[in-house]
Amino acid sequence: MNTKKETLSMVLTALFTAIIIIMAFTPLGYIPLGVINATIIHIPVILGAIFLGPKKGAFLGFIFGLTSFIKNTVTPATVSAFVFSPVLAASQFGVSGVFKSAFICFVPRILVGVFPYFVYVFIKWLSSGNAAKVKMAVLDAVISLIAFAGLAQLLGKQMKSGSTGLAVVIAVAIFAILMVVSVKNDTGVIAYAYAGLTGALTNTLIVMPSIYLLYHDAYAAATNVAQDALLGVIVGVIGFNGVIEAVLAAIIVAAVSGALVHVVPTYANRK
Repeated sequence: MNTKKETLSMVLTALFTAIIIIMAFTPLGYIPLGVINATIIHIPVILGAIFLGPKKGAFLGFIFGLTSFIKNTVTPATVSAFVFSPVLAASQFGVSGVFKSAFICFVPRILVGVFPYFVYVFIKWLSSGNAAKVKMAVLDAVISLIAFAGLAQLLGKQMKSGSTGLAVVIAVAIFAILMVVSVKNDTGVIAYAYAGLTGALTNTLIVMPSIYLLYHDAYAAATNVAQDALLGVIVGVIGFNGVIEAVLAAIIVAAVSGALVHVVPTYANRK
């Protein structure tokens, strides 16, 4: 039995690794949305966390970071590629640049393979037992309030009026969708969705603030943004790209996991 588990784990690890590499070096890792291209390369890492556990999830996250490092070093697409390339950073900033870029390139991606597993386990626990629906309703309400706060700030910068009302409408819609899924949850869909959401936000919420803190002046100069306007740009990327990628991750991870679990049990259920 242990041999079968180990073989299954090795096969899935190799499969997810191959998918990450293919996505990273082809357009398959991005979904064009008109205004932006939303990355979905982190999705195999999140799936790895759910079905292989946090250790192998961390390994897959390292592979994700490694592909980013190679791509930004060998074929840098922008003048700010040094942010994800310790090699380029070393040539511009010396030894300190190596550590800064290595942190941004690898640490958030490794954590993408760790945090979703624990969120998945937590949501599965929360959505079972006594008062499960009440507990899930509270969690859904908290998530909706956080979404409202972020949307109100983001829309406030884009709209002269009506931003608060629109933020309320969207937040209420998010709460309604979460409640419907939570109430009808018989297959762990909500746990998969929250894991996907967590993985995507982990990447965005660590990478972008790290760029601001570690490369404030250099990144502003490389992107032709005024230094006093950089924080607004960072917040905008988090609020727009980050939210879209998080929603996509929640939907795709829930859909793929819901199908995959009928063939492969999650790591938590194999322990």
